[in-house]
This record gives sequence, C-alpha cells and structure tokens, in this order.
Amino acid sequence: MPKMVRKGDLPSKICAACELPFAWRKKCARDWDAVKFCSERCRGEKGGADRPS
Repeated sequence: MPKMVRKGDLPSKICAACELPFAWRKKCARDWDAVKFCSERCRGEKGGADRPS
C-alpha cells in the first residue's frame, strides 16, 4: 500500500493573479513548473487587482 502524503507536505506556489498560496494538485502533476494561477478564474483575470477600474 502506498504511503499517504499529508496536504501540508505538498509543494505550493503563489498565484500570479490573486497572490494567494495554492497547493500542488494531481491534475497539475505533468506541468507543475508551468502552473502560475490557482484557478481558471484567476487565469482569466491575469492580475485583475492591478487594473484600474
């Protein structure tokens, strides 16, 4: 049986849009180095906090 990994032991990054931390997910395993955003919403905004209204 494989050893379980705790969520706190997974690698994490800071989202380029919302600047909040997000943890590694299995669906991102192949290209974790290229992942910059925590969600599709942040990917669509791409730094929306910096844009003037």
